[in-house]
Amino acid sequence: MARLPHSWSPGALPGIALITRYRREWVRGDLIAGVTLTALIVPQGMAYAALAGLPPVTGLYATLIPLLVYALVGPSRIFVVAPDSALTLVVAAAIVPLAGGDPGQRVVLAGMLALLVGAYALLAGLGRLGFLADLVSKPVRLGYLAGIAATVVVGQLPRLLGFGVTTQGLVGEVRGLISGIGGTKPLELGLGLATLAAMLLLGRLVPRAPGLLIAVVGVTVVVAAFGLADDVATVGRVASGLPGLAWPAVSGADFVRLAGAAVGIVLIAVADTVVLSRAYAARLSEPVDTNRELIALGLANAAAGIFHGFPVSASASRTPVAEAAGARTQATGVVAAGLLALVLAFATGLLRDLPLSALAAVLIVAVSRLVNVKELWRLHRMNRADFALMLACLVGVAAAGVLNGIAIAVGLSIAAFFWRAWHPHEATLGRVAGLKGYHDLERHPEARQVPGLVLLRFDAPLFFANAGIFRQQAVRVVSSAQPPARRLVVAAEPITDVDSTAADMLVELDRELLQLGVQLAFAELKDPVRDKLRRYGLLEVIGRERFYPTLGVAVHAFVSDFAVDWHEEVGSE
Repeated sequence: MARLPHSWSPGALPGIALITRYRREWVRGDLIAGVTLTALIVPQGMAYAALAGLPPVTGLYATLIPLLVYALVGPSRIFVVAPDSALTLVVAAAIVPLAGGDPGQRVVLAGMLALLVGAYALLAGLGRLGFLADLVSKPVRLGYLAGIAATVVVGQLPRLLGFGVTTQGLVGEVRGLISGIGGTKPLELGLGLATLAAMLLLGRLVPRAPGLLIAVVGVTVVVAAFGLADDVATVGRVASGLPGLAWPAVSGADFVRLAGAAVGIVLIAVADTVVLSRAYAARLSEPVDTNRELIALGLANAAAGIFHGFPVSASASRTPVAEAAGARTQATGVVAAGLLALVLAFATGLLRDLPLSALAAVLIVAVSRLVNVKELWRLHRMNRADFALMLACLVGVAAAGVLNGIAIAVGLSIAAFFWRAWHPHEATLGRVAGLKGYHDLERHPEARQVPGLVLLRFDAPLFFANAGIFRQQAVRVVSSAQPPARRLVVAAEPITDVDSTAADMLVELDRELLQLGVQLAFAELKDPVRDKLRRYGLLEVIGRERFYPTLGVAVHAFVSDFAVDWHEEVGSE
């Protein structure tokens, strides 16, 4: 397949460039993928809107407009930008407490929230801040997605059973579920379970079939055909017509609260978008520009905000569907948006008899895909500390709420990074017979040390938080050396930076070691770090002659300076 245009230029947006280069052989794939995508986005969009506490039709608005905007400005050829289950609970947590029971005010607040998310993403892209997505590590992402999935499933079970729960939070919803289970309505439960079973069975037995569409259409037809609308809770009347342009005016106090919530939403949206863009760029051997993705995401959210929508993100569930159906370009999104517009204009009456228990089933199936059991088990096997971090994020989201849970997750991720830099691995090195170089004595207790020479490796940058730890370790290994140490050589290849606090510590360490009769020296310093030490004046304080290019040179220099009887084993070099 010919490579598609990806670069932005002042005179042409990617969508415009695509029109000029579009090929006839791409039409069939884009049309089929567009139809398939429409079958997925209509019920899911309505379900996500209901989960956010909004009228179901807003989910269709929040799908239609971003699809068109991203098709015009998005750099990826098959990305689908739409409402996402990872964001919906955060939207609900932000707008429901401010609007109370007023559906119209919730729509206004959701629109302003989308505008704020769009502004943040746009500024991040223009400021080339795409790297901020790396604040959300993989364990944190797995944890908060699993926490969101647990929260959504527990919250949707009462609707699946046919009753409502007024309490909020996972604990409150579990209590409400238990106390209200006696009010289960068999008919609504039956319709919901039938929808759930149809989606799961079709997905397993006929994976290429539009299982979600078949299940939703089937249950809606059953309700309409047997006149069950008066006996079960349904979507009801859905406003017809295309979304109109309207500025979501909110009070100053609400704006401030939404501005804070938008930070958490944009962090999730950016992380999901960056992860997905990198994955598809690697698979398709195409270039990826995170900052351009953020600009497109920002514009899509801003457009959703002024067309009665709510925040959206790159969809990790719908993008693979579009790809599997044969999508070749963003024309897929345009086709889906066109079909969705036809539904809004002429066919919203067909959605009236869709039972709410079926929407609950749609959400339960959708969020179940957020939990990657294989990845969780792999994380448990590979790194127990990361697994514990994942569990902490899961519990934080489930127990403290989505917004607070996200803050906890990011805070834990940053804290874990600082902890590792604060307490890095350190090693005293020795010579192992038959192996080149110098190796950790803990792993190679048979290694020999040069009498009077201590080789210390510190596997982290030296900065204010770990400077004291480094100093303590250096004094400890020198004091415990047998025979007594004469020189401490820091194997500095892993040290990628030295800040001013650490530089002052090195001056004090050099003075302290000299009082013990020990010289401080360095080997394998990176050139940028050496340049910093030169600016700090450390080369003169310690002595330029005590900075060696390699550990081998440092050892030979010590042997020569102190006339030490030391012989390398044959084959060790």
